[in-house]
Amino acid sequence: MTGSAPTVLIVEDQRGLAEAYETVVGMDYDTRLATSGDDALEAMDESVDVVLLDRRMPGMSGDEVLAEFTEQGFSAMVAMLTAVEPGVDIVEMAFDAYVTKPIDNEELLDLVDTLLQRSEYDERVQQFFSLAAKKSALEAANKGDTDEYDQVITEMQTLHEELGSVLEEVSEQIDPRLQAD
Repeated sequence: MTGSAPTVLIVEDQRGLAEAYETVVGMDYDTRLATSGDDALEAMDESVDVVLLDRRMPGMSGDEVLAEFTEQGFSAMVAMLTAVEPGVDIVEMAFDAYVTKPIDNEELLDLVDTLLQRSEYDERVQQFFSLAAKKSALEAANKGDTDEYDQVITEMQTLHEELGSVLEEVSEQIDPRLQAD
């Protein structure tokens, strides 16, 4: 992280909602606001630590913005913050959390705090938490009986075996519900 306070990029096409998020998050963090995919690409740089990304936007979707961030090699933690129920397509997406709206102020701040904490961990630990977010989103959308869900579970188990007790300690610190089965 750079600067005195971490930087959060809020990407939300509904200006009122974007400004509400900015008011809440801006109490603790530096913020940038983008109300379109193009604005998000302009606002993004290496100083951004966390991105709160709406998935469904006119023009460039959040999925497309995320793909562009990935292609450009940005290392910010990304939370898809959306009203879109997840489908199996999320398995291939490079996000760190998938949160379905609405979200209250406390949950929003907890989400940013959690992502910032995760950003300090080893890349493989971060990958585990990304998979855990996908597992949770798929379960919430009743997609637990798909090949993609099985793929996520297999990858989580492999990482859990590789990382052993380190992962268990980290996952308990952040959220005990995220442990692999």
